[in-house]
Amino acid sequence: MSIEFFAPLLPGGRSASTPVRTTLISALDRLEEVLDVENGALAGGGDLDIEEINRRKTRSLLELSRAARALPPGEDAELAVRVGRLKDKLDENRYLVSVQLGAAQEVGAILDTALREAESDGTYSARPVRGETPR
Repeated sequence: MSIEFFAPLLPGGRSASTPVRTTLISALDRLEEVLDVENGALAGGGDLDIEEINRRKTRSLLELSRAARALPPGEDAELAVRVGRLKDKLDENRYLVSVQLGAAQEVGAILDTALREAESDGTYSARPVRGETPR
């Protein structure tokens, strides 16, 4: 989600509590909580229910986008700070997910190589298969 989406919330001074603003803050709280759980699990190698996390993130992002659209134009310093903090958590999440993806790709490549070597009898190979002597 780009920062432009939240342009109406960027630095200013208004912070009157309205139902829309309260809904937006609740949505921010829920999304931050989900990101904290996911980031903690990704950084610490803990168990993670990816389906549940994705479901919660999707729901929170939907709530957040609906609440942001309903927010009247104007500036709100507190919301700008909250959106900035959310952006930082999203950046951290993107980094941690990319590290996990890279690791999964490396493991996949190692398994692929091992399977190819195990299936090969060395007939078409320029080098002998492990455990065999060259002919």
